[in-house]
Amino acid sequence: MQPIFRFAPSPNGELHLGHAFSALASYALCRQMGGRFLLRIEDIDIGRTRPEFEAAIFRDLAWLGLTWEEPVRRQSENMTAYRAALDRLAGERLIYPAFMTRGEIAAATSTPDWPRDPDGAPVYPPHDRLLSTEDVSRRVAAGEPHTLRLISDDAIAQAGILSWHEEGRGPEGESGTVTGHPEAWGDFVVARKDIPTSYHLAVVVDDADQSITHVVRGQDLFHATSAHVLLQRLLGLPTPVYHHHRLITDAVGRKLSKSDRDTSLRALRENGATPADVRAMVGLQQDVRAD
Repeated sequence: MQPIFRFAPSPNGELHLGHAFSALASYALCRQMGGRFLLRIEDIDIGRTRPEFEAAIFRDLAWLGLTWEEPVRRQSENMTAYRAALDRLAGERLIYPAFMTRGEIAAATSTPDWPRDPDGAPVYPPHDRLLSTEDVSRRVAAGEPHTLRLISDDAIAQAGILSWHEEGRGPEGESGTVTGHPEAWGDFVVARKDIPTSYHLAVVVDDADQSITHVVRGQDLFHATSAHVLLQRLLGLPTPVYHHHRLITDAVGRKLSKSDRDTSLRALRENGATPADVRAMVGLQQDVRAD
């Protein structure tokens, strides 16, 4: 089977050196393996996405020397596929409406020993799982805003032990066959209040629909892979090979942000940098495998 790689940016800001590193690393591995390279626009964050940022993504990647297959997949055009995945989870009784606001979550999880997920957010309290069927139906019918969350313990029990093949390495040096720990995420969101999906659900459905065999991304998403492999198992989808790479950081060691305009590819290009300069800045000349 021919390997299929993808780069999947969000059009909510300008690409920076961290994006360049991830895109170039994925592209280099794809070419080494004789694979196909796809571009996906992850534009489900409707409030922040802008057409001009999407156009800039195409321009920046082309300037770096990347080419990709057409047509480009846009998440905003594939809501039907996400709804189908939600329907399957609902049919297995693995999701529930969650009504708590951010303020209510903060108040309910304010104790120092309340567990937090790998991103540092408090694990969702069990309040909504204890609501009666009648109460849930009434609140949903009334149009009360809610997300949909996975019933994590039931989902994990159904899925069994989860693992994936890691060709890069995680933050603690994990590589090879890695055992996932989705329980760390608690009842994570699978559909937001405004759209019938979440990042976790959409990326899993997209990777399967595009037959992605290799996912190259930063170590900041290493722990999210446990949630992704869990959803893959529940939905009967294949698990790609993962390659989590080091992060490009600023002068004080923080992960780059789209607000760091001095590291944007557009700013670097306008200041005279070349694609070769960018490769040198992110260390790809000495680190082609991007571990």
